Amino acid sequence: MKKIVTILILSLLFASCKSTSNAVSKKESQAEKRTLVKNLIETATSNIGVRYKAGGTTKNGFDCSGLVYITFESENIKLPRSSYEQAKVGKIIVLNDAKKGDLIFFKTNKSKQINHVGLITEVNSDEIKFVHSSTSKGVMISSTKEPYYRDSFFQVNRIIE
Repeated sequence: MKKIVTILILSLLFASCKSTSNAVSKKESQAEKRTLVKNLIETATSNIGVRYKAGGTTKNGFDCSGLVYITFESENIKLPRSSYEQAKVGKIIVLNDAKKGDLIFFKTNKSKQINHVGLITEVNSDEIKFVHSSTSKGVMISSTKEPYYRDSFFQVNRIIE
């Protein structure tokens, strides 16, 4: 009987410890997410000035989806290689709910499908800034206030939940 009581007490202690540690791990998880997003933005922006290169995934040149692909790969997150396929990953978010670390997609030059992607670096009340690789200037930060991107915006996806 004494052995059964001891086992029950130990079981209750372990069960209560487990629930406490879950709450802590949720907080750590939020901190880890913030660190992950910070790392992604730092990796992508460290390439500002690198030239555009179709199919490029190195410091010798990036295309837009190549920049996003290697940025997420640096944190062991596997994404498809093309912007069109990357747009199918994660959760679509309304523009007003966009956050740092989300991906922003465009249909540029009257394209019928998504053909451009960037990583959101900053969100203000009326503007989103994102790092991407443009064909004309290579890796740079642009804004949804710019008419070209405002008019070709298509969707935002959240990869880091």
